[in-house]
Amino acid sequence: MTLLRFAPLGLLLFLAVPASAADWYIAPGGNDAAAGTQAAPFATLAKARDAIRSHASAEAHTVWVADGAYLLAEPFVLTPEDSGTQQHPIVYRAMQDAVPIFSGGSVITGWKKNGKTWEAVLPAKLRSPMPEQLIAGHQPTTLAREPDEGLFTLTSVTEEAPEKGPARQTLRLTGEDYAATLANVTPEELPQVQLLAYHKWDNTRRHIDQLLYEQHAMVTSGRKMKGHNPLNQQTQIRIENYAAALDTPGEWHASADGVIRYFPRPGEDPSQMQMIVPRLEKLLIVRGKPEADEFVEHVELRGLRFLHARWTTPQSGFEPSQAASPIEAAVLIDGARHLAIADCEIGHVGIYGLWFRRGCQHCTLERTWIHDTGAGGVRIGETAMRRDPKQQTDHITIDNNILNRGGRIFPCAVGLWIGHSPDNRVTHNEIADYFYTGISVGWRWGYGESFAKRNTIAKNHVHHLGYGVLSDMGGIYTLGPSEGTVVRGNIFHDIHAYSYGGWGLYTDEGSSGILFEDNLVYRTKTGGFHQHYGKDNIVRNNILAFALLYQLQATRVEPHRSFSLERNIVYYDQGELLHGRWSQVKHDSSNNCYFDASGRDVTFEGKSLQEWQAQGHEIGSIIADPKFADPEKFDFTIAADSPVHKLGFRAFKTDDVGVYGDQKWIDKAKSFQYLPVRPE
Repeated sequence: MTLLRFAPLGLLLFLAVPASAADWYIAPGGNDAAAGTQAAPFATLAKARDAIRSHASAEAHTVWVADGAYLLAEPFVLTPEDSGTQQHPIVYRAMQDAVPIFSGGSVITGWKKNGKTWEAVLPAKLRSPMPEQLIAGHQPTTLAREPDEGLFTLTSVTEEAPEKGPARQTLRLTGEDYAATLANVTPEELPQVQLLAYHKWDNTRRHIDQLLYEQHAMVTSGRKMKGHNPLNQQTQIRIENYAAALDTPGEWHASADGVIRYFPRPGEDPSQMQMIVPRLEKLLIVRGKPEADEFVEHVELRGLRFLHARWTTPQSGFEPSQAASPIEAAVLIDGARHLAIADCEIGHVGIYGLWFRRGCQHCTLERTWIHDTGAGGVRIGETAMRRDPKQQTDHITIDNNILNRGGRIFPCAVGLWIGHSPDNRVTHNEIADYFYTGISVGWRWGYGESFAKRNTIAKNHVHHLGYGVLSDMGGIYTLGPSEGTVVRGNIFHDIHAYSYGGWGLYTDEGSSGILFEDNLVYRTKTGGFHQHYGKDNIVRNNILAFALLYQLQATRVEPHRSFSLERNIVYYDQGELLHGRWSQVKHDSSNNCYFDASGRDVTFEGKSLQEWQAQGHEIGSIIADPKFADPEKFDFTIAADSPVHKLGFRAFKTDDVGVYGDQKWIDKAKSFQYLPVRPE
């Protein structure tokens, strides 16, 4: 069924299920004034929810959702009165073979060709605020921008920061870059134009206050720059949302007079497609009240698609914030217990996909595809520390999901983020195509109290991160004391930073008590493992291969043992083996295997292995070919006669990493094509 077209009720095929007072039905051609039966279905989820509320029996309720498209007038909201029980859960599920779509968008019609572009008129209700996202059929598009590929680099930045009021920054480009962009902006459209700046691990998104043509500069205002992460002459930028930038297939622009223009890709005809402007910011809200001990409990959503949610940049812009932490999610969950979301889809949204935020326990997300997000895929917990156990989020399971193509509005966002939240399981997920970190765990800089304990990160396939636009990232990135956290059996690869950073396993400020075991890491920029600073982390039985600049990094010298490095294989053909302050950082290292496939001598801060061992390092370690099956094709299967077996290295499986189950689901994860993260 074509997206957002309504089918006659008689054409809908319903699953034959036993008749029960606890069964309800909705269909695109239904009527909320109907009885909600198979023969007379409701039209909306909200009506089915309300019918369950008014039903006096203590039976389990199932809302059967027919195939087709459903326009959401407002987010679908569940509150504590919508709870089931363990014996009598409330289930909202797609009918057999049905693909119900709940859309927060509006279809734009009346497209007419005008030269290379097509144009239509936005309805008045979609002009306030003006849209910043457009979906062409099932494909995302790009808000008109320059440059189309790559980024510009600022030549200088100056700041005026009064004691009161916003700071003002003047940002300068080369004359050539200015001529290609801001010189083409008209005064009338300047209020719409946005600057997206990439700096270290953050991004800043601002409106432009003033153009200084003769200086090749722009003026923006907002928060005073942070000394540790300012905008400067190394900052890369992009200019978005002005008419002259509409010059590449797949781009679009809407002017203040309400005319929307689209430059179609080959084979596209907007007059024959669903051209959708997202209208709602959130699609599903679970609104428990954990502070009042009122939860949404024992509810399941299965087989539903939630698509098309907007983001509109406020006049104040978006100030730099690690992991895009202030940004909420299109599916926002508070105060939920035993909530299950399975076989669903969340896509084409301007913010994060899904967030188990406050007071969520024993909830699951399974076999769900979250894609084309303005920020990241999934968030668990908060940046705040909730000392009331009812308000803390814990025991969340994120298993067998696909999270990809994110960070399109907030490049600093994370594929999967865990804040001050313990006892979660993140397993068998495919996480790819983000501009920053894949998985981030913890939210404490230093050794202060942290709630991010005993998290399990296992069997995830995390790859294609960074794309050389941000820095200081990892396949997995950890912060603060995390005793009991285990990172085991994952594959991290193709991670490339702009300047520094781009690691596989990255223990940042205060990371402590974490076990990294049986992970495969390859094709990173600055190392398979890096510890900035932390305490008593164990890096054991991993394969770390083919980093570009360095293989292992250790940065800060502290009085305690920083980490233990044991029974790992480090295999490389370029760059340095060790980088940082290895001879000074307190660490244990033993029974590792090192090999430089380029034929160079393996040295440790310029010393031979024997000299390095004489200083108390690498006890029992060797320099030897580990005999991988085909490392150039990233087959790291270890031969039976490999010398690493004598070190105690245990071969581990990699063919069970990532999603599992139905072959179509496995094939879907493998079907996506990603651009190279670094120039070859």
